[in-house]
Parts: sequence; structure tokens; C-alpha cells
Amino acid sequence: MALMFESLYNKFSNDIGIDLGTANTLVYLHGHGIVINEPSIVALNTKTGRIVAVGVAAKEMLGRTPAHIKAIHPVVDGVISDFEVTEEMLSYLITKAEKIAPQFFRPRVVVGVPSGITNVEHRAVYDAAKSAGAREVYIIEEPMAAAIGIRLPIKEPVGSMIIDIGGGTTDVVVISLSGVVQAKSLKLAGDTMNQDIITYLKNEFKLLVGEKTAEEIKIVLGSAIIGEKLESKVKGRDLITGLPREIMITDTDIRHALADSITAIVDAVREVLETTPPEIMSDVMNRGMYIAGGGALIRGIDKVLFEQFKIPVYIADDPLSAVARGCGIVLEDLVKYRDVLIGDHDTLPLR
Repeated sequence: MALMFESLYNKFSNDIGIDLGTANTLVYLHGHGIVINEPSIVALNTKTGRIVAVGVAAKEMLGRTPAHIKAIHPVVDGVISDFEVTEEMLSYLITKAEKIAPQFFRPRVVVGVPSGITNVEHRAVYDAAKSAGAREVYIIEEPMAAAIGIRLPIKEPVGSMIIDIGGGTTDVVVISLSGVVQAKSLKLAGDTMNQDIITYLKNEFKLLVGEKTAEEIKIVLGSAIIGEKLESKVKGRDLITGLPREIMITDTDIRHALADSITAIVDAVREVLETTPPEIMSDVMNRGMYIAGGGALIRGIDKVLFEQFKIPVYIADDPLSAVARGCGIVLEDLVKYRDVLIGDHDTLPLR
């Protein structure tokens, strides 16, 4: 009887995969692919306690709000920093996804989280998704989901290495037989690089810019090695006069700004390689390492890693959506991938 009800629930409910990122949250809807890609930002009216906007609309408000409206990042360094706001954001995203294909029952949800977070943090994600309207919640580490999303043979006795450079964390993971062999998680990724750019412009040009401008500069000029010469105008506030000012910066400037963060990622990869068993190291040398997440789009980061380790380096196809696609693949056969699910989750059938 229980199996019959389970089959009925699954037939008349949606399966949703969520990449709950620090910078962006992506939502995968079974049968439709990735249907939502919005910034992980919520605008809150502090006078009334009401949510004003979520996602793209909230990001447009960054740096442009009156004192009583705050633009909040509910996920910081891959961890929920504000439970209620995260619940509201997830509820908004799940509702928006379900409108695409309405069903009778609440959805099953797989949520991607960074590797290395605590059991308490797992539980916070589980509870937030449950409270947001999920019928069943399953949790998977983002680098594992990314590896599944780019179709690495994670269930086979062969080593696969993936570097997931997200918005709040960078995860360097070696995987074999559905498990993590070695891993290193850094609280350093895209958001840190934005701050690097803000600090560099402040120190070198005495110009103050906001997070949104810094991110735009990173996308336009960000690079890890010398390549095509690029330049762009940047507007901000002169720290000496306090007046508006416009300057011209180049890719060389931004390369200097990002140097310490790139070096930290290289050092994390070195640390993982140094502790990887020799047989798996041989697999990695033969098969290469893969980069996913938004950080994979920084020009030349693959070449920097190749020069350091002499191991082939591949940028995942559509690296931004690798985790969300992996969550979608897991949803297609939860029993097959039960070994990669972690922390708090609902009970799966044993078939």
C-alpha cells in the first residue's frame, strides 16, 4: 500500500533540483530542465518585516535602497545565515517553478550544498526546504552534484577530480565509488574576488565602487593569465574629493587584484593532490581535472592549473549549471544515487 501511494505521489508531483548558491540559485524542474536562475538576494522591508523582492528584482535594488529596505544575502559562504529569509526565498522559487507544470501534490526536492558544512547546517537546509513546501527533501554536496551533472563516472572504481568555484566557496574534491576520497573547501570564491577588486580600486585608484560594479568588472576583465588586452571604464566615488569620478582600467589591473585568490585556489588543489592515494592520482593524471561553477569562466584559470600541475584541465560545459543539472539527474533515479545523498533526508525505498 505504501509503495502504491509513493508511486501515486511521484506521478502527480514535481521533482525539483535546487543549487542553493551564495551568489545565484538555480532551479531544475524534471522534464523541463533549468527553469530559474536568479541571484540569491532578498529585499526586506525592516519596518514591516515583509519581503519586497526576491532574485533579479532584489539585485536591481543593491546599493539603491532607502534605509528601511535591506538587500539581504540569506546564504553566506554556502551556509544559511538567515533561516526565515532563506525559507521565503525557497518558497518563492519552488512556487515559481511549480507554476510551469502545476501538480496535485507537493514536490520532491534535491538541494545542493557545499562540501564540508556541518550537520547543523545540513539540518538548516533540510528544514528550510521542508518549510518552503517540499514533500521530500534530499541533500547532496555541490561538487558531487557537479560531477554527476557533467557525467563523470562517479560510481566506478576510478578517480575523478572536480574543482567547483562558486560564489561563496571553492570545493576541490577527488571522487571514486560514489564517495569523496579527498576534499578541501575554501571560504573563497566569486564574492571574495569581487571584494578583491573593490579593495584594489580603493588602494590603487582611490575609487570606491559597489559589489555590483565589481562583479561586472570581474566578468568583463577578469583573467588569470596574460591574454587579449582588455579595458573598460569604471565609475565610482573619488575617496579624496568625495565626488563622482570615471577611470579606465585594464585586464592587467584586475589580474593583479585577483592574484591572491587564484593563488589560494591553486594551493588548495596542490594540498588535495598531495594527499590523494597514488592509484587515484594516476587516474586523475590520465583523465584530468574538471572545473565547474562561475569561477570556471575566469579567463585562463585552466591554463594556470595546467602550468602548475601538468595535468589536463577541462572547463565543464555550461559550468554555471553543472550542480543544478546534477541534482536533476539524481532526481531521475534517487535509489540509484542514494549513496551520494548526505545529512538529513527523507527515507528512500530499498528496491
